[in-house]
Amino acid sequence: MELHVVINGRKDLAEQLYRQLLAAIQSGRLASGAQLPPSRLLAEQLGVSRKTVSDTYALLTYEGLLVGKIGRGTFVNSQANRPARRQDAADLACAAHLAKWQSLPSPMRHPTRDGTLRCEFIGGATTRSLFPQDEWRRCTLDALRRTAQNSGFYSQPEGLPALRSAIAGHIAFSRGVNCRDTDIVVCNGAQQALDLIARVVLEPGSLVAMEDPGYTPARLMFEAVGATAASVPVDAEGIQVTQIPQGTRLIYVTPSHQFPLGMPMSQARREALLARALELGAIIIEDDYDSDFRYEGRPTHSLQSMDERGIVAYVGTFSKTLLPDLRLGYAVLPPAIHGAVVKAKQLTDQHTSTLPQWALAKFISEGYLLKHIRRCHTVYATRRERILSRLAGDLSPWFEAVPSVAGFHLAALCKGAVNIPLLIELARQVEVGLYPLDVFFHEAPVRCGLIIGFGAIETLDIDPSLDKVRDILQQIG
Repeated sequence: MELHVVINGRKDLAEQLYRQLLAAIQSGRLASGAQLPPSRLLAEQLGVSRKTVSDTYALLTYEGLLVGKIGRGTFVNSQANRPARRQDAADLACAAHLAKWQSLPSPMRHPTRDGTLRCEFIGGATTRSLFPQDEWRRCTLDALRRTAQNSGFYSQPEGLPALRSAIAGHIAFSRGVNCRDTDIVVCNGAQQALDLIARVVLEPGSLVAMEDPGYTPARLMFEAVGATAASVPVDAEGIQVTQIPQGTRLIYVTPSHQFPLGMPMSQARREALLARALELGAIIIEDDYDSDFRYEGRPTHSLQSMDERGIVAYVGTFSKTLLPDLRLGYAVLPPAIHGAVVKAKQLTDQHTSTLPQWALAKFISEGYLLKHIRRCHTVYATRRERILSRLAGDLSPWFEAVPSVAGFHLAALCKGAVNIPLLIELARQVEVGLYPLDVFFHEAPVRCGLIIGFGAIETLDIDPSLDKVRDILQQIG
């Protein structure tokens, strides 16, 4: 690849080359650590003498912008100080809108690799050691062979037929979802599915009914498109349907494992919710984010399986069963909004990457997914029991667990006045990651506590970590 330098005329050649290389380094077009062409090669490309190039490299090296490495070549100095690009957002016509976006909180944002603590009780994350690397590698190699044979055209916005067929079979078997492969749109995670549905259902000022407490990233996304989120309280049976306001256009619920508290929605409440949505002419989003893992009681069908009028959009994800960084999710859509969502998907990103789609289609059809879920279920059940035992034991003076039968997080409510921010801060100092519950409350009275994920923490780390938490609680009183 040639370095983009333009030499005009035959005068001041070294000066022209120096200024262009300097500008490229300072602007970042030549990134830190980038290797420059050998002086002989660059001289041939530009039609100048090698001495002109060598002298320019030497001057930039003297100024600390380049560094020569014996036997390897000349590189942009990664330690070089670069002037900041000067642009004040306040001068832009969109300044107020930018400020609105920048002020949004980032709840549930996972730490970077460098910021991860030794023992993480973060929700929504899985243990990488449980991921079936060998099976996934075989499926990925098969996907590479398939993509090598394709036409070179863009794929379908709704996703590969093979994957949609595999998803339809899987969720019909495991969750009782009533769908065909043509009802499914493959997305980049469940969050994109929510975004696509919001784009076609909502307009600025539209009313969205949200559980409170509830999934804050969904609330923020709905509000970002101009909708108004109406907080609807929850109780032991789920969302209080009678408090869903008139004029609601979209209802977002997590009926199988209410986020973040964890209780399932009762059968009577589900029937009432469907009736209320039909009365309002509203679409229901059923976010079934982690119900593949169930530990107690009889299995419950999805809300979508009860829908006889085409008003429930069922959203699922493979981030919880496989790995979050795969970013693969899907939506089972009612006929009324399916075509519009496909158009929105095409305009947004054309389609989800086909390589992981092919790999996941084979992974599901070969039975690897169900095998992996069963394996994880055994591990998660053990971790859950260990945490519940501690919450009912030596941690019981401070916390009580909210009854929950599914997923891989649980909520622990404070029994008294516990300084949760201080507890979290002190726990981080001993490499234990704890996360507050209060960030998921909006208008409902805040109940202090912790959301305790047990997908990412190793089983053998649970007791030592909770020992440290107990000691901190005793210390702070």
